Amino acid sequence: MINKIENIIFSRFVTQPIPFEFISFKELYERCEKSAYDLSQPHRIKFHALLIITRGQGLHTVDFKQQELFPGTIIPLTKEQVHHFQKPLKVSGFIISFEEELITKNANEQQLFHFLQLFHNPIIFVGQENLMEFTPFFNLLQSIHLNTNVNLKAALIQNIVMGLLLQIKRYSIHKHEIFESKRFKDFIAFKQLITTQYQFSHNAKDYAKQLSVSYKYLNDICKEISKQTAKSFIDQWLLLEIKRNITEKKYTSQEIAFKMGFSEPSNFIRFFKKYMGITPNQFLKRKLK
Repeated sequence: MINKIENIIFSRFVTQPIPFEFISFKELYERCEKSAYDLSQPHRIKFHALLIITRGQGLHTVDFKQQELFPGTIIPLTKEQVHHFQKPLKVSGFIISFEEELITKNANEQQLFHFLQLFHNPIIFVGQENLMEFTPFFNLLQSIHLNTNVNLKAALIQNIVMGLLLQIKRYSIHKHEIFESKRFKDFIAFKQLITTQYQFSHNAKDYAKQLSVSYKYLNDICKEISKQTAKSFIDQWLLLEIKRNITEKKYTSQEIAFKMGFSEPSNFIRFFKKYMGITPNQFLKRKLK
């Protein structure tokens, strides 16, 4: 039986002035065991993270999808995602956790583009043979993380993490698709707008209007980058967020319906059943087995 999903804020296990941490998987597991916290239970994070696998093989679940882990695998996690670790621990590596603003604040346009593009990927493969190329970044981040001198610490972390992200893109086995910068930024703006406006509209034309672009342009960039129409992208985001809310077990179906912007619970149930083939309550019962 799964427990109610807990929302994990950055300070849940970390107390320091700068919202950044660099630790090993082993250290994380040991810390959570001391706190009687079970990492194998689904939890929703309120920060960003990079999971970097250097040894072993295992599994990791992100937003209800299981990912295989092996050396050279990197999983970018973004705020609001639901994930859980495998138990017992079968992999070694590092976890870099941070508040997004620490890396993106004062970043130039090119840096922001690289950051957003990398975190747009659910999983990245850099190859086990290339892991040695990342060691200097790991050593620097660990040293700075442990150093108590906060003078220019945030700026150093920002630059080193950005360098690490560029190195990850360089060595990615499955090369990133190259999108024209403005089109990709407009797509990200659309994606971010959904997270703040979904309660008010599920209509792609409304989002195009708010972004001051044509519906055709919005549809085109969605097809190019997400391989979905703008309407389909909205629906799939809604579906994922509904599944997260259901699994949290904090709200009734009616409460989730209104929270997600449906005028009637019946419309919400029809929407969910259209994509999942079952009702929200049936979905929850399956997750509880």
